Amino acid sequence: MSDKAVISAEFFPPRDIAAQEKLVRSAKSLMGLDLSYVSVTFGAGGSTRSGTVGAVDLLQNLGFDVAPHLSCIGSTKAEIAEILDGYQAKGIKRLVALRGDLPSGMGGDVGELRYASDLVAFIREHSGDAFRVEVAAYPEMHPQALSFQEDLEHFVFKVKQGADAAITQYFYNANAYFDFVDRVQKMGVDVPIIPGIMPIMNSSQLIRFSNMCGAEIPRWIKLRLADFGDDRASIRAFGLDVVTKLSQDLIDGGAPGLHFYTLNGSETTMKIVERLSR
Repeated sequence: MSDKAVISAEFFPPRDIAAQEKLVRSAKSLMGLDLSYVSVTFGAGGSTRSGTVGAVDLLQNLGFDVAPHLSCIGSTKAEIAEILDGYQAKGIKRLVALRGDLPSGMGGDVGELRYASDLVAFIREHSGDAFRVEVAAYPEMHPQALSFQEDLEHFVFKVKQGADAAITQYFYNANAYFDFVDRVQKMGVDVPIIPGIMPIMNSSQLIRFSNMCGAEIPRWIKLRLADFGDDRASIRAFGLDVVTKLSQDLIDGGAPGLHFYTLNGSETTMKIVERLSR
């Protein structure tokens, strides 16, 4: 693995004491990987905002450089400004800026910042260069985009509002990533685009996640997973091989790093990183 390639990981806010204890155990286990930073997800419309802040505090206290997710949908500029000021006071140096999903029950009230590009521009307007801002990228196209070209144009515009880097939705086809990077670079994007990596641990969970976010599971992977049935050990062993090879191919092809969606676990992420040639 290239010395320049960075490893980072994503956690979500725990909902109870048991989940919090699991998060702490997982985070401590991952310390040996020398993570560049960890990110913490954010609930739209306030559904887990306080949980995000709590998880940020917990991970900061463990010594991590933490990048909170910040979504703008359903929020006012004043609310976003308050969050930005609070994070700056805590010494946060990174943010992952997202549009977010409109929570149920909010009707058409999308707030003052409709798109992630609006949020990035507002962060720069309000906080200047206080934060390193990461945004989302979709190598296989955002599920709500009308066309791939339109999606590429939206991504380029979002980056040019002031993003420093991008993290992709997960995928299992390295060529999709390299094609996406090549296309947006030709459109003027020069920031690092970090592949998002989703370990395969549970086939039904993976299919559910992929249906929601539009990530494609290649047919051959689906067929192999179906063959394993409820044999979780075989699913995890197969998934470890598949995702390790994907990760190695990405690094060998020039990806600047890997961002692991840990689902608040650590074992599989550790095994993948330990298998990568350095």
